[in-house]
Amino acid sequence: MSKCSCSCGGVSSVVYACSGASDVGELTDKVARRMAKAVAKSDSGTCIAGMGCLAGIGVDLKGMIESAKSADQIIAIDGCSVSCAKKLLESKGIKTKSFNLKDLGFEKGKTPCNNDNIEKTMKLIMEKL
Repeated sequence: MSKCSCSCGGVSSVVYACSGASDVGELTDKVARRMAKAVAKSDSGTCIAGMGCLAGIGVDLKGMIESAKSADQIIAIDGCSVSCAKKLLESKGIKTKSFNLKDLGFEKGKTPCNNDNIEKTMKLIMEKL
């Protein structure tokens, strides 16, 4: 396995957020950005090394698809049960470790995108990595 660019000793991981139009979509985006900036490290040793562009995957940018396929771990964060990020990545042959905010206890239309919810979501995801 390759080491992540942050030299934290974990595997190369990329996080993709649905970044949808709802409150939970906004929350997925903020969580993914915070994970990428924090260079977070879980108990399993997984380093969140960066955030990927889901739009680039969606429009078949070959370089982005190949980069995603070569990463040791792809993390998809979806806001609702439609699971757009997971479905899009998997439609391109990219295996994901997927998290859905609905499954983590967040409800579409009733979840403000604030620091408390960002931190809570990050913690729940990092515990499962």
